[in-house]
Amino acid sequence: MTTPQTPARQPVRAAAAAFIGTMIEWYDFYIYATAAALVFGELYFPSEDRFVSTMASFATFAVGFFARPLGGLIFGHLGDRIGRKKALMTTLMMMGVATVCVGLLPSYAKVGALAPVLLVLLRVVQGIAVGGEWGGAVLMAGEHAPEGRRTFFASFAQLGSPAGLILSLLAFRSVTSLDKADFLSWGWRLPFLVSAVLLVVGIMIRLGVNESPEFEKLKDQRRTVKLPVAEVFKSAWGLVLLCIGANTIGIAGVYFTNTFMIAYTTQYVGITRSLILDCLFIVAFIQFLSQPLAAWLAERMGGARFLKCAALAAMVSPYPMFMLVQTGQVVPMVIGIAIAVVCMASFYSVIAGFVSGVFPTRVRYSAISLSYQVCGAIAGGLTPLVGTWLAHRYTGQWWPLAVFYTCLAGISLFCIVGLDARRSQHAHDESAAKAVGSH
Repeated sequence: MTTPQTPARQPVRAAAAAFIGTMIEWYDFYIYATAAALVFGELYFPSEDRFVSTMASFATFAVGFFARPLGGLIFGHLGDRIGRKKALMTTLMMMGVATVCVGLLPSYAKVGALAPVLLVLLRVVQGIAVGGEWGGAVLMAGEHAPEGRRTFFASFAQLGSPAGLILSLLAFRSVTSLDKADFLSWGWRLPFLVSAVLLVVGIMIRLGVNESPEFEKLKDQRRTVKLPVAEVFKSAWGLVLLCIGANTIGIAGVYFTNTFMIAYTTQYVGITRSLILDCLFIVAFIQFLSQPLAAWLAERMGGARFLKCAALAAMVSPYPMFMLVQTGQVVPMVIGIAIAVVCMASFYSVIAGFVSGVFPTRVRYSAISLSYQVCGAIAGGLTPLVGTWLAHRYTGQWWPLAVFYTCLAGISLFCIVGLDARRSQHAHDESAAKAVGSH
């Protein structure tokens, strides 16, 4: 029987709230990326050299990655101190308000240098918000889950990423049909302003979810930690490093198959931008459908075993992908990219629930947020750059890119093996201690 101090578990509602919340956060994050490629250079960083404007625009996009670890630290601390729900309500509000403000921001032509300064500040707020969102969403879904179902329910937080990508692609496809003048004047702003509606929906759903039962139990027993991040560094820094590495292919793979693949196919394979975007749009739906299936399979195989298999498959996947992409035809390209994405997405779907079970409840939000967001800053920020350098250095050869992707997946495999070994040793030590205590 539950009490006000120990809220009932709400597995379905918590999973739905995690999905909707992360979908909104990633929608906001992705529409900024699209606008950075299409309009921000011209409107906020005008220059006679288009390359300079574009690079300045993408630099503001990169700022979001570097702000994400800060968000993980801030909201990891708050989530472990005052509760998962309060932290998540704050991140959702921050992201929604910042995104709407971007849609209302005057251009450089109207307010001068103030425009790009405000744009960068709003991007920092977005980065901090999404940095704090992921860990809390994973924990609210996972800690509300029925016994033995953490992996499956935590995967709904991961499902928000492809859903947000699909929504962002639909939003910009609907406004790019406008003539150029209208698009630059007001059309590009609409996807940002729509975020206000999504924000209201997200808040209403999250208000109906109880605080995590595991956190409430910890709070009732007065076992919360004053400085969770300090304890993580003191007692679990090795696990954090392994978790940073374990997340690599789940994060780097997204920016390789989406961001980098657009540049690679248009500049080195001769494929039109519209064609590769259509291919990626189809693949995004395939990813969305494959992730819940992967989480379901992982529950039956065991999380560690499934992640090892997914990482091995990801190591092999870039070779058929590049061979099929080289054809320049829609169906082979979709199949090739989908092979790599399904392997990567299967890993991504399961890794959240797996790493959240590695750390104790009292520092869990801080530990998994720090791990994921540091990996995001490194792998998310550097993967397209390394890929671009390799494509330029080995023009006409795709195998160095495939080897690079294999190495990324290999890092994840190595770290999963390490985490599994550490977890098995910990379980063995606990069993031995109990056996000694029973005599």
